[in-house]
Amino acid sequence: MAEAGAQVVLAARRLEKLEEVAAEIEKKGGKALPVAMDVTSEDSVSGAFAEVKEALGHPCDIVVNNSGMSREGWYWEMEEKDWNTVIDTNLTGVWRVAKHGTKALMDAGQGGSIINIASITGLGTSQMISAYAASKAAVDHLTRNMAVESARYGIRVNAIAPGYFKTAINDEFLDSEYGEKMRKRVVMRRFGEYKELTGPLLLLASDEGSYMTGATLVVDGGHSLSPL
Repeated sequence: MAEAGAQVVLAARRLEKLEEVAAEIEKKGGKALPVAMDVTSEDSVSGAFAEVKEALGHPCDIVVNNSGMSREGWYWEMEEKDWNTVIDTNLTGVWRVAKHGTKALMDAGQGGSIINIASITGLGTSQMISAYAASKAAVDHLTRNMAVESARYGIRVNAIAPGYFKTAINDEFLDSEYGEKMRKRVVMRRFGEYKELTGPLLLLASDEGSYMTGATLVVDGGHSLSPL
């Protein structure tokens, strides 16, 4: 986003990590503002958007909802607190951020683009990730409902549903024997690389996607064409 010319706001719980990324962006000539935000806290989310407005003088016109986490296990063995933690982060957190991002844009009388990060696990079935899959299926449908409600205000809401990319959540799993079996079920026979999410992200964020709302772009190497 920074390389494409955007002034980037980085939001997450760990401010020190954000400051490292912000320094990296600015070293390359970009602009970045790190802001502490916990998507499981209404006060934290609303406070972060207020901080952005105060620092920049305007709201974020592009919001990428990318917070996510998982708890693995058979659904009948999962503790309710673990289920609630996943749903609160992956689904309610998306709603909180989109809510305050939308209100900030409406208050400023301007349009914008909200991009929710869904997952192919919300479009098909898998095993031992029932809470994660349910939360991502809900994000996919929530995206369409948000798109219908916010279109009159010039706010587009779309989603990206990635397949398997190595992240801090799944790197050990993807390197495991079961992960190797999964890789072979991907039509392209490999997991995704981060750069392959750039095109879909910039399409939905920019005016190049100005006639798109309520869409979910699947970026999975054809994985969802076969059993997950």
